Amino acid sequence: MLTAPTYASVQEAYVALLQLATKEPQHQIDARGNSASEVIGVSFRLPDPRQRLPYLAARKANPVFQFAETLWYLAGRSDLQMIGYYAPSMSTSSADGVHLGGSAYGHTLFNPGDTGPSRYDQVVELLQREPDSKRGYLPVFSVDELADRHNPDVACLAGLHLLSRQGRLHMICNMRANDLDCGLLSDVFSFTMIQEYAAIQLGLRLGSYTHTIGSAHVNDCNADRVRRVLDEAADRPSTTFAFPAMPADTTAATIECLMGHEERLRNNEQRYSLLHIRKRLSLHPYWQQVVILFELYRQLQHDRSEAVDPALLNALNAGLRWLMVRKWPACAAAAAGGAL
Repeated sequence: MLTAPTYASVQEAYVALLQLATKEPQHQIDARGNSASEVIGVSFRLPDPRQRLPYLAARKANPVFQFAETLWYLAGRSDLQMIGYYAPSMSTSSADGVHLGGSAYGHTLFNPGDTGPSRYDQVVELLQREPDSKRGYLPVFSVDELADRHNPDVACLAGLHLLSRQGRLHMICNMRANDLDCGLLSDVFSFTMIQEYAAIQLGLRLGSYTHTIGSAHVNDCNADRVRRVLDEAADRPSTTFAFPAMPADTTAATIECLMGHEERLRNNEQRYSLLHIRKRLSLHPYWQQVVILFELYRQLQHDRSEAVDPALLNALNAGLRWLMVRKWPACAAAAAGGAL
């Protein structure tokens, strides 16, 4: 087979890559003090990019961060203040303690350049004008990032290639490197969301997503968790949930509106009840789910109670609720108390 191997979900691809890197590594490397098992030049394809979340209890994937990072990208931001609230460890990658550099992919893709539209807007305009174009490439990594040998944040993403074919928008992602246990899942989630967002702007159906990696590695410090994940995948039937389609009326204004709600909840300026979210926010139910996640996270961070609001937790779709219950004890307590 000359094309990338195909998997039904990111979970299947994730498990296969973990098995490859830990059981059949090509190299043992030590890059910037991080010892890791590595394979080079790997790829996989998802025919349905909406199957972008892993349902593995041992992995405890965080859907709040997944959506926060996606919106951070789509809004074209680079500030540590927002994304650091959801992932405090990202502060170690900031050179000035205020912004992120290479890993702020959205800042590179969605902000206008000095001479005109953003890279994203240029590619969308190209594909509207020339649907069969092969030039719809969105570069992210820049050789200038290597000029400073002490740069703590060099982009792992080389670029995203959008291809419109027979009414569908396909995406090929090129990574210079991927931490298979930590970075891969967040990257696939965010990039497939960007793909779906672009498909809506172009009036196309969602096509396949292909992920290619130069250095695919598992850091030794994460070896115990990786073993637990692989044991679970081998011992238990796969848990799967359908992930809904992004609404066809999603625009940049939708992202701006969501970011406003996110900021108010992050700063603990407001509390949203389920009734408030459903009746007073002018958002499609798909995006209401994201606001519910942000409100639950506000409760976890600011209220610090033993359980979150069970009505909000119960309002999440089954897959998101499954992940939240396994990620945070306060969600598990609410689920138990509310007999979810």
